[in-house]
Amino acid sequence: MMDEANESREETGGIAEAVRGYYGETLRSSADLKTSACCTTEAMPAYLRELLGKLHPEVKERFYGCGSPIPPALNGATVLDLGCGCGRDVYLLSALVGERGRVTGVDMTPQQLAVAEDHREFHARAFGHAHSNVDFRCGDLSDLAALGIADASIDVVVSNCVLNLVPDKQRAFAEILRVLKPSGELYFSDVFADRRLPSELLADPVLVGECLAGAMYIEDFRRLLAELGVADARVCARSTIAVNDPAIEQKIGFAQFTSITWRVFKLPLEDRCEDYGQVVTYRGTLAKSPHRFVLDDHHVFEAGKPTRICGSTADMLGATRFAPHFRVVGDKSRHFGLFDCGAETGTTVPQGCATRCC
Repeated sequence: MMDEANESREETGGIAEAVRGYYGETLRSSADLKTSACCTTEAMPAYLRELLGKLHPEVKERFYGCGSPIPPALNGATVLDLGCGCGRDVYLLSALVGERGRVTGVDMTPQQLAVAEDHREFHARAFGHAHSNVDFRCGDLSDLAALGIADASIDVVVSNCVLNLVPDKQRAFAEILRVLKPSGELYFSDVFADRRLPSELLADPVLVGECLAGAMYIEDFRRLLAELGVADARVCARSTIAVNDPAIEQKIGFAQFTSITWRVFKLPLEDRCEDYGQVVTYRGTLAKSPHRFVLDDHHVFEAGKPTRICGSTADMLGATRFAPHFRVVGDKSRHFGLFDCGAETGTTVPQGCATRCC
């Protein structure tokens, strides 16, 4: 048992050093990446593109994310960005939470955090804040307690193509759920594989740094969440990752990789779409989304239009920070069996959605 524990620690330490080396020394800008795994393919909303134009050029140049995991309704929120790197998303979030909010960025690469720290006052001035509303902490994403992040202290956790780099993923997601407030949200983008990958690939610093060797098999991720009490996680966006480098294709081309943006709430949800006869109407009151609200890749709510929903969707909209923007009619006092998602949403429904919304 002692030998296994030592091997695990050595593997974890080796991965951590590979990540620090790749992101702290090998990569100088996003142009140095060899695949599209760490490049944003999801379209960024116009209001975020406008804010992006206010960021310091060095912060934008050294961005290595794989999506746009910045949810709406953040004014006044306390947000945690895991794997914040040089702080691009932290500073976008800084503008969105406003001076009443707070954003903390966590990363394990000192060189990246040094870039982020250098530009704190620049961004406070750019967004018209009297004082910076961000702070940065260097450490292990799977040990947030060691960084002083308390239980139930965070409204929203975001992460952009980083959790694949964490060796102990179960511990990392358990820590996320620990620090989230009840009804808080994890909204993150990461790389997932269509199969379990050989552990020996983790010895390749390029495959690790390019976010491929640590990618989780998507079904194992679903099982991990279930073990942690998350019964219903929603996919918000997905895109196929291109492996264009011949050497990397030779090593890992047997698998297919996808960038997926997930929405996970700290709520006691059901693992099936259950019908309680509930109806929701979006009020159209989110400033950046006056006409429709997108909950996930198959739930889009038009302003003013009553829509039948399952019990878990009702809780996601009516028991979270989104509640002021929705009118939910009905409760769970009467049950009508399984809810057919496709019959009511009028959108293309993923396979299996008639019995579960994730």
